[in-house]
Amino acid sequence: MFTDSFGFVLFFLLTLSMAVPLGAYMKRVYHGEKSLLDFMRPVEKWIIKISGTDPEKPMNWKQYLVALLTIQVVWVIPAFIILMLQGKLFLNPGHIPGMEWSLALNSASSFLTSTNLQHYAGETGASYLSQIGVFTFLQFVSAATSLAAGVAIVRGLTADPGTGVGNFFNDFLRSCTRILLPLSVIVAIIFMIGGMPMTFKGSHKIITLQGDTVNVARGPVASMIPIKELGSNGGGFFGANDAHPFENPLFATFVVHFIIVLLLPMAFIFFIGYYLNRKKFAWMLLGVMTAGLLMLTIPIVKEEAGGNPKITAIGIDQSAGNMEGKEVRFGVNYSAFYCAENVAIPAGTVASVHDSYMPLSATAMLIGMQVDAFFGGLGTGWINMFMYLIIAVFIGTLMIGRSPELFGKKISTKEMQVAVMVSVLQIFVPIALAAVACYIYVNKSGGGDTLGWLNNKGPHGFTTMLYEYVSSVAGNGSNFGGLGNNTIFWNLTTSIAMLSGRFVPITGSFMIIGLMKQKKFIPASLGTLQTDSATFGVFLFAIIIVLSVLSLFVIFMAGPIAEHFSLHT
Repeated sequence: MFTDSFGFVLFFLLTLSMAVPLGAYMKRVYHGEKSLLDFMRPVEKWIIKISGTDPEKPMNWKQYLVALLTIQVVWVIPAFIILMLQGKLFLNPGHIPGMEWSLALNSASSFLTSTNLQHYAGETGASYLSQIGVFTFLQFVSAATSLAAGVAIVRGLTADPGTGVGNFFNDFLRSCTRILLPLSVIVAIIFMIGGMPMTFKGSHKIITLQGDTVNVARGPVASMIPIKELGSNGGGFFGANDAHPFENPLFATFVVHFIIVLLLPMAFIFFIGYYLNRKKFAWMLLGVMTAGLLMLTIPIVKEEAGGNPKITAIGIDQSAGNMEGKEVRFGVNYSAFYCAENVAIPAGTVASVHDSYMPLSATAMLIGMQVDAFFGGLGTGWINMFMYLIIAVFIGTLMIGRSPELFGKKISTKEMQVAVMVSVLQIFVPIALAAVACYIYVNKSGGGDTLGWLNNKGPHGFTTMLYEYVSSVAGNGSNFGGLGNNTIFWNLTTSIAMLSGRFVPITGSFMIIGLMKQKKFIPASLGTLQTDSATFGVFLFAIIIVLSVLSLFVIFMAGPIAEHFSLHT
């Protein structure tokens, strides 16, 4: 345990050492300063020319948001069509048929929103054309959209009244050409050296030692996996995701997975500090997010290392921990570490089966996804933290008898209302959809078994359905394997959850920035709440816990906590 924990700390510190200079580089990119990849400018000019956009035109928050939302339609329609028609198109050596319409809609919405919830198995459900032209493409543009939105919110905190928040097309293009694409190329090379396949050939037929004939799926894997991690996406080329040896050939590649999942969300924190010239504020955010990550990691590792008491009771040795559903190459501890990291980001990448984790581990997973700000997704993690920040500053400033203000801009009732509404919706949507699912399951004619949804009944079954919606709203995309989710009901309702969880926080944050930019700058005084202090960091952490964790406590009692007690009786 100690050795594995030391390894996890080492990975974290290694990521931190790379995130600081990367954050400084991102500041130069988005501030229009000279940077390492300026040689990409001719490529950017060519893309701008054929797209017909004007990247130099400043946008106000409404124009930026409209551009961001409009381009999503441009991407999702052809993605939906390709998925439905993939069986009749090229790059399909496995002769995989087209997707059913609700599955195609769900899959397109999933990758568009950077959720990457997969109601299909990659090697049997998607052609090479779909894997590259739809899923890999959407993982790039969705991550770039998240990054651009986060940058615009940061820029909005520095601009004078009446000025814009930047230009969406410029921010989006630079996110692709200066950050995501170069890093993905580097990581792809590392992965190919480690043994990850990159081929357009079909499955490979082999004969096993006992004489069985097996078709081994392969494909252009190395082109997809880097952006799934770097972009906080998580959708795997194979159904087993990072537990598949072609997505994760070695322990060395597993270490790379550990680092790149966390790298850009962490670097974005330092970008905020450099861009706003508030480095102490960035370190405060890092402290809050790291504390949140530890709050998720410790109980998950502890629960999985302790094993399942029911299995121990029948005389089976569990000195290795709860190995059910774990990646045997990496063991319980590293599997649990990776689980915690990926519910915090939330990339949703898995190297083990979350359905097999202990109940209190599931509680921590749900908390991490619901908060979605303990590092959180690339760009969107900052947006969610921004909502908590507005609420914390409003409450904290009133507690000391001052007018609420953040970075020299007063926070009024309107900004508070938007932030609270977004926070409430992030909790309400998954709970409401889970309630609908439970009602249908219980009241289905002939019983819930006729639906074929759940492999496990009782509290675990409830947790399974709740997890699906919390994961969808959070943009995580992982799920419990015991849910039969490829049905019209689950495909459509999770699409609603994913679209809500993606665009409601983005829209809310832009509305708040728009309101704040109309106000005059107020210089800091001795009575100004110090938002870069450790004291405020503790207060902000407490606000996050109260808003997100305690709001779901009753729900946890009906699901994972009830299951936990059933294992100890």
